[in-house]
Amino acid sequence: MIERVSWLWGRALLLSPWALHALLWSNVLGTLYGYEWYRGQLVRTWNEYGEWLVLFVPDSPTASLFFSVTLLYLIRDAKRSNAPPGALAPSGGPLLTWRGVFEGLAVITQVKYGVWAVAIIFWGASQGDRIVWQEWMLVGSHSAMAVEALLYMRYYRFTVLAVAVGAVWTLLNDAIDYTFGVFPYLPQQLYDDLGSVQLLTVSLSAVGIACAFLGVRLAAKNRV
Repeated sequence: MIERVSWLWGRALLLSPWALHALLWSNVLGTLYGYEWYRGQLVRTWNEYGEWLVLFVPDSPTASLFFSVTLLYLIRDAKRSNAPPGALAPSGGPLLTWRGVFEGLAVITQVKYGVWAVAIIFWGASQGDRIVWQEWMLVGSHSAMAVEALLYMRYYRFTVLAVAVGAVWTLLNDAIDYTFGVFPYLPQQLYDDLGSVQLLTVSLSAVGIACAFLGVRLAAKNRV
C-alpha cells in the first residue's frame, strides 16, 4: 500500500512522458481559459488605468504559463537523454538562467495564487456570496496548481538567486495590484475587507517564496 501511494508522487510517474505531456496540455488550456476569464478586466485596465498595467492583471493564468514553460524544459530533457527528465541535471552551472527564473516563478506563483483563489472563494461564501459551478471548477483547478508546483519543484534546476528574482517580481506585482487597483476582481462582499485581502495576498507571497527556497534545497539533494 505504501509503495502504491509513493508511486503517485515518484519520479517514475511524474516524469513519464505521458504525464508531462498531459500536464502541459491541461495547463496550456487552463492558461488560455484564464486569460479569457480576465479579458474584461484587461480591457478595462488598458482603457482606464494604463496600458502598461495589463501585464500585472492576469495573475493565475500567468502562473500556469510559468509552470507550462517548466514542463517544456523537462520534456526537452527527456528528448535529449534516455534517462528520465531531471535525472542527469548537473549539480553545478550558472547561478541565474531563464530556466531557473521560470522555475522559481512557477513555484512561487502557483502556490500563492492556487491557495489565494480558493481562500477568496470560500471567504466570500462565508459572507453570503453564492458558489456556482464556475467557482467549484476554480477551486479544483487552483488547488491542483499548488499541488503540482510542490510535486515538481524537486526536479527543477533553479538556484537561490533565481528564486530571489521571482520573489522581487511577485512582491512588485502585489504592490502594483493594490496601489493602482488592478488586483483580481473579488466577491462583492469582500471589498469592505480589502485591507485584509491585501494582507492575505502578501502573506501568501511569503509562503510561495518560502516553498521555492525549500524547493531549491530539495532539488539540490535530488541531483546528488
